[in-house]
Amino acid sequence: MSTVAAAFAALRPQAPDPLLSLIKLFRDDPRAEKLDLGVGVYRDEAGATPVFHAVKQAEALLLSSQQTKSYLGPEGDHEFLEVLKPIVFGARGADGFFAVQTPGGTGALRLAAELAAAGRPGARIWLGTPSWPIHRNIFEAAGLHVETYPVFDAATQRLLFGAMVQALEGAAPGDIVLMHGCCHNPTGADPSAEEWRVIADLLSRRGLVPLVDLAYQGLGGGLAEDAAGLRLLADACDEMIVAYSLDKNFGLYRERTGALFVRSCDHHELVRANLLQLARCLWSMPPDHGAAVARIILQDEALTGRWLAELSVMRRRLREVRGLLGAAIPALAPLAEHNGLFALLPLRPDQVERLRSEHGVYMAGSGRINLAGLTAATAPAFTQALKSCFEETPV
Repeated sequence: MSTVAAAFAALRPQAPDPLLSLIKLFRDDPRAEKLDLGVGVYRDEAGATPVFHAVKQAEALLLSSQQTKSYLGPEGDHEFLEVLKPIVFGARGADGFFAVQTPGGTGALRLAAELAAAGRPGARIWLGTPSWPIHRNIFEAAGLHVETYPVFDAATQRLLFGAMVQALEGAAPGDIVLMHGCCHNPTGADPSAEEWRVIADLLSRRGLVPLVDLAYQGLGGGLAEDAAGLRLLADACDEMIVAYSLDKNFGLYRERTGALFVRSCDHHELVRANLLQLARCLWSMPPDHGAAVARIILQDEALTGRWLAELSVMRRRLREVRGLLGAAIPALAPLAEHNGLFALLPLRPDQVERLRSEHGVYMAGSGRINLAGLTAATAPAFTQALKSCFEETPV
C-alpha cells in the first residue's frame, strides 16, 4: 500500500467538469418544461441528436465492403485525408500541408501542441478570450506558454476586433496564434471578410503562426463561407496549422474523427517525421470507423449531396433560433449576425443559477448557451425568463 501511495502522492484534487455536472443536474430535474442549453451537441426540433441519413447509408456500404480491421498506420486513412482537403482548403488544394488523421478535433489540437512544443521549446501560444475552456488545458499540458488577447464583449455582443489586433501586434515572431475558423465557441461571433484580411496580413507581417481550430464548418454560412478566413491565412502564411473536427458537421461525435494539417515550407520532412512519431506515442493508430464513413460520403456524389442537404437543414434551424432571440430581446439583436451553435449571454453566475432554479434552464456558468437546445416552441418562454434577469441588470 505504501508503494502505491507514494506513486500517486503528488496528484492534486481535480474539480469535476462543470458541463458534465450539468448533465446530471438536468437529468435529475423532474420538471417537464426544463431546457438543456449546456452540452454542445446539435439537436433537432424534437430535441434529438440524430444520425445523418448520409452516415447511415455510408455505414451500410462499409459493412458490406470492408475487408479487414487491420491497423491503418499512424497517418490514418490516406484517402479520407485526401478527400477532406478540398473541403477545408478549397479548389486550390492543400499545397505543402502534411495531414494526419486524429481522434477528434481535440486529438488534433493536442498533437499540434505537442509538435509546437517539440519544435520550439518554451513556445508561446496566443489564445483569444473567451474561448473553449479546454483550449488552455490542452496547450499548457503540452508545455506551451499561454498568452491571451480579447475577442468579445458579452454586454454589447460585439467582436473586440481593435483590441484583438492591438494585442497581437505585441506577439513575437514564431509565436502561435489560436484562431477559431468559424462559429466561434463560445460566442458565435466571427470576423468579417475584411477583418480576416487584416488578421492574415498581421500574422504574415509579424511572422506569427496561425493554428486554426475548425470544428463547425458548414454550420455558419456554408462550407466555403466558413473556410474563407482559413483560406486567406493559408494564402498569407508560410507556416500554418489546422485542427479539424468532423463531430458536428458529420454528426460523428462518439466516433472521434478529426485531422491535423501542418505546413512548414522550410521544415516539411522534419514536420512529417515528428508528427508521425508524436502520433505513434499519443494514440499509436487512429480509430477507423468515422473516417471511413466520411470518406465514403465524400467519394460518392449522391451521398455528398445528401450530407450537404442535411447540413443545410441544421444551419437554417440555428439561424432561425438566432433570429427569434434577437427579435425578442433588442440587446441580443447582434445574435442574428453571429454563427453556429453557441452564444455568450451577458449573465452573472447568480443569474444563471436563478434561471436554473426558477425556470429549469440549464446552461454553463459563463452564460454560454447551445442554441440548438431551443426550438420555436420553447424560445418564447426562454426569452421571458431572460428578460426577468435583464430587468435587474440592464444590458
